[in-house]
Amino acid sequence: MKTISTGQQNTRSGNRYGRSEWAGAFGDLGTLIPFIVGYISIVRMDPRGVLFMLGILLIGSGLYYKTPIPVQPMKAIGAAAIASSGAITPGMIWGAGLFTGVFWLSLGLSGQLVKVSKIASKPVLRGIVLGLGLLFMMDGLNMMRKDFLVAGIALLLTFALLKNKKVPAMFVLLIFGMTAAVLRNPAFLAEISKINLDIQMPEVALGKITVQEIIKGTLLLGIPQIPLTFGNAVVAITSENNRLFPAHPVNENKIAISQGIMNLISPLFGGIPVCHGAGGMAGHVRFGARTGGALVILGGILLATGIFFGSSVLLIFEIFPQSVLGVILFFAGLELAAPVWNAGMERKDQYLLLVTAVFSLWNIGIGFAVGLILQELFNRKWIDI
Repeated sequence: MKTISTGQQNTRSGNRYGRSEWAGAFGDLGTLIPFIVGYISIVRMDPRGVLFMLGILLIGSGLYYKTPIPVQPMKAIGAAAIASSGAITPGMIWGAGLFTGVFWLSLGLSGQLVKVSKIASKPVLRGIVLGLGLLFMMDGLNMMRKDFLVAGIALLLTFALLKNKKVPAMFVLLIFGMTAAVLRNPAFLAEISKINLDIQMPEVALGKITVQEIIKGTLLLGIPQIPLTFGNAVVAITSENNRLFPAHPVNENKIAISQGIMNLISPLFGGIPVCHGAGGMAGHVRFGARTGGALVILGGILLATGIFFGSSVLLIFEIFPQSVLGVILFFAGLELAAPVWNAGMERKDQYLLLVTAVFSLWNIGIGFAVGLILQELFNRKWIDI
């Protein structure tokens, strides 16, 4: 996607909260909902704490950056926790969050991340973005397999309405998804009637974390997350934000400091480890977001859901069809991957981009490292193609 034009960007006066921002606010649901459901149902985390902190952090990010720099669950930590079948405790999740908070805050304050990122050439950076986009598209396809008919209709609706400013595609997807859920399973209507108003604030969680859980969370969850966060939520998000919103530039140090602060705050009230993933920005932008207002809207919805409907969170989120969430995730990946390829690139740059992208499908951090190594080999002329 091209740079967002000045007229479409937010002005210095602040964010916007119009129809497009409301539509773009839901562009990251394909990532957000599956992780929230997993953390609550498998890890047994308090839904109030999870949604309360996500809401607060999204609002903070939107107000501070004024571009759609998202707040997402850290994927390596979330995937490991959900796959553990309950072996990972909430305390270990909070411990991992505290570790990542200290780690990224320290690196950001050191000022070294900008220097490290400048080592990478454009093909390496584009390769990371391409790999991330393809990964999102593959994950989206896997989710769509749960109901091909619903997914097919949702795909057609999205393609037909992507450029329609009067009827945003996201609004149609949300309505269609809820309708499909009820038609596929009429019992959902009875389930919806069980949603209760249950006003309650989250509990302070810091005192519940043991030293042993902090150590385990750091070793099993926090450290393995580092390469992915660096590639996706430091390097790629900086590149994408500055490409799309040059009037509101960020650098790697600023993003790292932001992530550090978020992860030191999140565990205090039972929140999960979070990051500024580039895929989340792509999803928000693809469905209409042009300012941080979309994040404020989404954050407000999650905050209100956590406070007023905490006991019904799982029911609310599980109603929405996975196949439609897959379509949202697929288009977020498409938004990342599509602008990357340039037919005019030199052959070695094409190789560098594709090798980086393929290794990024395995792990974003490993893809970045492999790309840098191959780049150096080309520069030293140890490899010639």
